[in-house]
Amino acid sequence: MPGYKKLGRDTAHRKAMLRNMVTDLLREGRITTTLARAKEAGRQTEKMITLAKRGDLHARRQALAYIYDETVVTKLFEEIGPSYSERQGGYTRILKLGPRQGDNAEMVFLELV
Repeated sequence: MPGYKKLGRDTAHRKAMLRNMVTDLLREGRITTTLARAKEAGRQTEKMITLAKRGDLHARRQALAYIYDETVVTKLFEEIGPSYSERQGGYTRILKLGPRQGDNAEMVFLELV
């Protein structure tokens, strides 16, 4: 299925999980997760940073509709977005950590470049 992975969850759970992951990534700068989740969360984070680079009121409201925390949106538009003003995409990086002990899932760091 092109575009996204279901990640073994129903639609509402998957959307809420990705929104939480994007919010945490923008707040902390780095999160630890599985490879499949990191790829999906990275896509959404790239979209949020692109909105922050635009910087207008409509973009801020679109980001607020997706990100839960207003302080994270403020940080996104005042700090993160302007720092990537010269960069044409590729705002996130995936660093592989190896398999998880319990179920052998591939663990990664998802971080902002």
